[in-house]
Amino acid sequence: MPGVDIKKDDTVRVISGKDRGREGRVVRVLPREGRVMVDGVALAKKHQRSSGRRARGSSQQLQQGGIIDAEMFVNISNVQVVCTACGEATRIGHRVEGDRKVRFCRKCETELP
Repeated sequence: MPGVDIKKDDTVRVISGKDRGREGRVVRVLPREGRVMVDGVALAKKHQRSSGRRARGSSQQLQQGGIIDAEMFVNISNVQVVCTACGEATRIGHRVEGDRKVRFCRKCETELP
């Protein structure tokens, strides 16, 4: 699955799962695993212990402990790119214009960045 159509900083909409309907910006893409990390989607609670040692006279700070929200990866098949022109979740097409290959929206035919 190395040839994925979703890139970092694309706006995507989740189309299945518990976060269906949510939109967010792609933070990371793992093309070999077929996973993407979307900002604000698939949050999990993580219990974190405070770490670090407090020593006298040192500037080392103590890391805050507690329950934090960690972003998890989502399967790439569960998200669709949102077109910047029409604002709908769409499939992506490819075409060659001159000497470069561009992505375009399948619904409104506009070029995607």
